Amino acid sequence: MFARMTCRIPLLAGAALAVLTPAFALAQPAIAPATAARIDRILRATPLIDGHNDLPWELREKHASSVAGLASGTDRRVPPLMTDIARLRTGRVGGQFWSVWIPAALKGDEAIRTTVEQIDVVRRMIAAYPADLEFATTAADIRRIHRAGRVASLIGIEGGHQIGNSLAALRQFHALGARYMTITHFLTTDWADAATDAPRHAGLSAFGEGVVLEMNRIGMMVDLSHVSPDTMRDALRSGRAPVLFTHSGARALNDVPRNVPDDVLRLLPANGGVVMVNWYPGHVSTKLARWNAERAAQEARARSLFAGQPDRQKAAVDGWTAANPEPVVALGEVADHIEHVARVAGHDHVGIGADLDGIERTVAGLDGVEDYPALFAELIARGWSDANLAKLAGGNLLRVMRGAELTADAMRGVPPSLATISAAP
Repeated sequence: MFARMTCRIPLLAGAALAVLTPAFALAQPAIAPATAARIDRILRATPLIDGHNDLPWELREKHASSVAGLASGTDRRVPPLMTDIARLRTGRVGGQFWSVWIPAALKGDEAIRTTVEQIDVVRRMIAAYPADLEFATTAADIRRIHRAGRVASLIGIEGGHQIGNSLAALRQFHALGARYMTITHFLTTDWADAATDAPRHAGLSAFGEGVVLEMNRIGMMVDLSHVSPDTMRDALRSGRAPVLFTHSGARALNDVPRNVPDDVLRLLPANGGVVMVNWYPGHVSTKLARWNAERAAQEARARSLFAGQPDRQKAAVDGWTAANPEPVVALGEVADHIEHVARVAGHDHVGIGADLDGIERTVAGLDGVEDYPALFAELIARGWSDANLAKLAGGNLLRVMRGAELTADAMRGVPPSLATISAAP
């Protein structure tokens, strides 16, 4: 078993949500009626699209890959999920990229097979709830499905290791519906450096640059969450289409490797790409990142002092934790990351990628997919315009996706790459 690190409001068919429903009002009692009406108006016109949700692996790991029981907000699974259809409705979600993640330790044929199994989880989930979810592969699909009152459901591959160094596998994942691939996960691959592993390629290898171009050719968006800054820069330099960061934060606000440096943010206007801001508390909050580091140091100290004495080790760490409680990370800190990306890169280059069900804990006030309106209310209180909120919600993502489609159209005459990693310099 591999652990993830880091996390219905009925609609009439053929009609988008026209007014706030009682369930929405009950879920967000702190939102003033005028603000709630404004959020409703924005999200009727523009679908709220989240770039990253890890529900498929959560279903595999803890619920035997069953997609049953996801409709009701009263589900009592242990451990509980951060996502179900009732709460997607409450949260006003119009489009969701479901992450097809597999452990970074899986390689070759095993990685390809496991990825196919996870695509199957997503496709079965969508098929099981046809009144609420509909499979999408294009920007036009998202808009059409949103107008029909359903949640456009898309697939993203979370890790370049999943193609087993095979461009044929990449193409077949696209044929099965995947519309982005994260270049790495936690571990550096044979062709790209990860943010959280030792670098081997100074960014992308020659084969890695070929992967990016093949993704451009077939219309698969390049996701640069999890990659090293050098890989980010190489992908921006060598690619032809706008990029995504499907679940990342601003490194200037929290200096952890998973976040995006300002110099890369400043490259986005020329590329057209989007950073979709993550809700994982450890990526959001400097104080929590430091607390995590200090607690890890206490654990190492206890192991050294009390070798072979697990009870004393635990007591020592528990005592330190009692004296140094875990900091609470607030919703406003996520809004700070969104505002920083918008300030450095521009409002055309920011979105939301919460990483729910792929993280073990959440930001206070952002507990699940029901809570997107609370984030919008916070940004409204900070003076955001309707136009910029619409860009954040989904307008920017739709532009990137359309850009990837147009790039693929322009490359239609380019034959499929037959490059292999063994032949790359």
